[in-house]
Amino acid sequence: MYARVSPRFRPTLPRGGRRRALLAVTVLTGAVMTTGALFPSTASAARPDPVQSSLNALVTDDRMPAALASVTDRQGRTHNYTAGVGDLKTGAKVPKDGQVRAGSNTKAFTAVVALQLVAEKKIALDSPVDTYLPGLLRGEGIDGHHITVRQLLQHTSGLPDYLDKRAILKDPQRYYEPRELLDGALAQKAHFAPGAKWEYSNTNYLVAGLIIQKVTGRPLGEEINRRIIDRIGLRHTYFPTPGDMAVREPHPKGYHRDTADSPWREVTELDPSWGWAAGAVISTNSDLNRFYAALLGGRLLPPAQLAQMRTTVPAGDLGVRYGLGLTSTPLPCGGVYWGHGGTIPGYATSGGVTEDGRAVNIALTAIPGDSATEQHAQTAVETTLCRKPH
Repeated sequence: MYARVSPRFRPTLPRGGRRRALLAVTVLTGAVMTTGALFPSTASAARPDPVQSSLNALVTDDRMPAALASVTDRQGRTHNYTAGVGDLKTGAKVPKDGQVRAGSNTKAFTAVVALQLVAEKKIALDSPVDTYLPGLLRGEGIDGHHITVRQLLQHTSGLPDYLDKRAILKDPQRYYEPRELLDGALAQKAHFAPGAKWEYSNTNYLVAGLIIQKVTGRPLGEEINRRIIDRIGLRHTYFPTPGDMAVREPHPKGYHRDTADSPWREVTELDPSWGWAAGAVISTNSDLNRFYAALLGGRLLPPAQLAQMRTTVPAGDLGVRYGLGLTSTPLPCGGVYWGHGGTIPGYATSGGVTEDGRAVNIALTAIPGDSATEQHAQTAVETTLCRKPH
């Protein structure tokens, strides 16, 4: 959710372009081998696995506590990787495909629910926010009469970000009401006129979550669980209930440090209410692969709404584009992959799926503190997706 991060990796945190951003990323030593398009054949098994090597480097060279990855080939076969340690205090192993805080991947879940409601004619993408929440958005240069639902979902509203990184890290177990967070954004002036340009802001998804609750009459988390998680069988994914600060299933612990020379501080347990519609979801790498594959495969949205979600605008550098809660990122071997990524204290994830069904998601158990580490994680995603079948 931090402004210096690229959108792909913000859990709830904002980020800018692909090189800078890989963080939202929100990424090893044991592995279970499976042959397939993205995996080594028997003949090549003696050579180092490039995915494992990339994750090992993120731990040894970039000094991440741990890294995890899940890779799925065109036939749906999955291979999970780990590197580092799951608990710096005890030296415990990293659970294979362990749960992590998925950060800004939550935005894709929130956008899917909003677009399902568009298909049900309960929300109109080009209607103003005031249609659903009269008088909510008022401030200096801010007027809900002139900001549309589409602009919220695409980060073109001009709303300033509510996130205060310092306050969150000072008291990570504090509970926040969505309206309290929104007040922090409305105390600032608009960054630009609605529709004038693109700028990542968690406030957009805070408002989108409030609209979903207004038109459904149900808590956002219940709608995400019912409409997405239960529907496609994401068995290790959930939207935390108020006050739920733990990660429920086997997981590596998450860490944070203020500078490269500071000691690691464990931040696994926190109240994700400050992320809410923008970053609260907990998942696994393999479940995130299943989610994006199901989404791109048309299992969650009718064709018209999926097409709207995939209609993008430029977002940052190096060709990254942002749709409605979904990013497209060019691959060095040609084509693009679709996903989001996210960062949240303790975890960073990145990855996505290609049009032909290849998928990878990488999780780190700390937010990278420099652009080099972010780029290394990004490169690991890209080279994995670009690997040719053996």
